[in-house]
Amino acid sequence: MKKDLISIEDLETQFIFDILDLTKDVKADRAKYADSLKTKSIGLIFQKPSNRTRVSFEIGMVQLGGHATYLGPGEIVMGVRESVKDVACVLSRYIDGIVARTYKHEDVQELAKHAMVPVINGLSDREHPCQALSDIFTIRERFSNLKNVVLSYIGDGNNVLNSLMAAASKIGLDMKIATPYGYEPRSEMAQLTKTFAKVSGSKIEFYNDPKAAAKGADVIYTDVWVSMGQEKDSAKRLKAFEGFQINEKIMKLAKPNCLVMHCLPAHRGEEIADSVIDSKNSIVYDQAENRMHTEKAILLKLLK
Repeated sequence: MKKDLISIEDLETQFIFDILDLTKDVKADRAKYADSLKTKSIGLIFQKPSNRTRVSFEIGMVQLGGHATYLGPGEIVMGVRESVKDVACVLSRYIDGIVARTYKHEDVQELAKHAMVPVINGLSDREHPCQALSDIFTIRERFSNLKNVVLSYIGDGNNVLNSLMAAASKIGLDMKIATPYGYEPRSEMAQLTKTFAKVSGSKIEFYNDPKAAAKGADVIYTDVWVSMGQEKDSAKRLKAFEGFQINEKIMKLAKPNCLVMHCLPAHRGEEIADSVIDSKNSIVYDQAENRMHTEKAILLKLLK
């Protein structure tokens, strides 16, 4: 039976750890997996522009011996030119897996419902599971034991946060989350996170004060305040997020060698200061690199 990767909430905790362990091995020995997906192919259905997601999946698939076909915003026009069901059914006859980067989470779910091959969520308005798994791997690289490690997320309650806090709560990583009033993560995702945390023993705390979240942090994470599709609300958002910038003042509240993460692209000077993202404690480019290693692990688990 095929397995999809649509949402972190659907993943068993052991599956997450298996992905993390396989990512470590894939990163350490590229040659070992060079022909693992020989003759396999994936389709990249992207409704949104992309740098890391497209390149990491495309090159990652090539490094595994397979092939990737990019289907950009103007090619399929899924849901308009052709129904999601028809896209899923037709592509299943051609390829071995689908990576979908969509505006609506429901489109990824419908693809998975009708496709006969594994479907991977490359980003939707609800979640960004591949990003979260890669981020957890990046943190794990720096801390051999995640017990007592505190990850602080300061910024918008968006899709990245939804997946990140779900993953953290499933594996037992403590999180402090600070968002402005009115920009908290989705209530159902917050509730799921609390449920997962009760099982794993992780401590998840929600604030509307960035200073409270930064205090005692081992890792501080942020993301853009204005995502694609939100440009019309830019002025309103920038005002609401005043005081939430990750700068040297905020970093002084964290632990002395606190690491800095950002999933990119960054709006430098808005959610994060140049002096912080370019500091010696910044691991944003490690994050970006690890996207490919993690996604190679995901492809191996789902396609091999």
